[in-house]
Amino acid sequence: METRNLGTSGLQVPVLCLGAMTFGEVDEKSFMHKVGCDEATSFAIMNRALEKGVNFIDTADVYGPDGLSEKIVGRWMQQEQNRDRVIIATKFRFRMGEGANGTGASRYRIVRTVEESLKRLQTDRIDLYQIHMQDADTPEEETLRALDDLVRAGKVLYLGASNYAAYRLTESQWTSRTQHLERFVALQMQYSLIARELEREHVPACTRYGMGLLPWSPLAAGFLSGKYEKNQPPPVGVRLEKWKDRFRAFDNERAWTILDAVRGVATARGATPAMVSLAWLLAKPYVSSVIFGARSLEQLDENLAAADFRLTAEEVASLDAASAFDLGYPYTFMANIQKRW
Repeated sequence: METRNLGTSGLQVPVLCLGAMTFGEVDEKSFMHKVGCDEATSFAIMNRALEKGVNFIDTADVYGPDGLSEKIVGRWMQQEQNRDRVIIATKFRFRMGEGANGTGASRYRIVRTVEESLKRLQTDRIDLYQIHMQDADTPEEETLRALDDLVRAGKVLYLGASNYAAYRLTESQWTSRTQHLERFVALQMQYSLIARELEREHVPACTRYGMGLLPWSPLAAGFLSGKYEKNQPPPVGVRLEKWKDRFRAFDNERAWTILDAVRGVATARGATPAMVSLAWLLAKPYVSSVIFGARSLEQLDENLAAADFRLTAEEVASLDAASAFDLGYPYTFMANIQKRW
């Protein structure tokens, strides 16, 4: 499988990253109930993915009760004895404990969360440690100094951010540069043909500061998989059947126009809508790896096919046009004059 640098770091990652959010999520109390998979299936998915060259796995401490996703990934690595063959990314920030310090990105909390994740993953290091969302209550320098200490201690190799405002990313990069601290080399954000708002500020920031973009929800919670039909309820058993509010957010003229365009390319090329949607992301030079999920081997194989599928420049342009969105001021003003900002 093709690999790319993670931003301007020296770390090579495959163009597809296996998301582990659904691993182990079968309990009826879980937010992923009926749209996750059990541990045995999770193991089978990770084995097949690794066999096909996807050695990049993304999880988080909050995925599943009591860090269940991390535990499953850790047990799999122990069973297969393959820790040195995989790149493990995980995240911290959201509540995992009681009290005022049971959430956030303070130094007090970071030194605990990393040890807890290392224990669940049964490893001595985390390859990419990401803050799951900026912490408005903690100075960015405090967070970065704590993370820098983890890199210097060898517990973490690379740093990343997720769900950050662009101004905070700029502050973070400036702080790292001026204070000689390890910087974020990756940015994990929601990005797809449906959700392109990142192109206003975050994509230029990634390019300027050498951060590799790691899109999550590349199929818009499955909407771009082609399973859905206009004026019809979601099929039984799919994610958006459970998350009805999310489906209603997609039930608009722009989203259906995008899906029609994706289907048109897929039909013409003998591909699936999922392959086309993932390939559109991989055509973007600022994307290092696309995070996708799978709860069955069939879903996995369909998504893996996107790694070898390439869109033509004309097809990318047609999908760009179909998914165009209002940039708003001042971006439209600048684009009309100098074509970029």
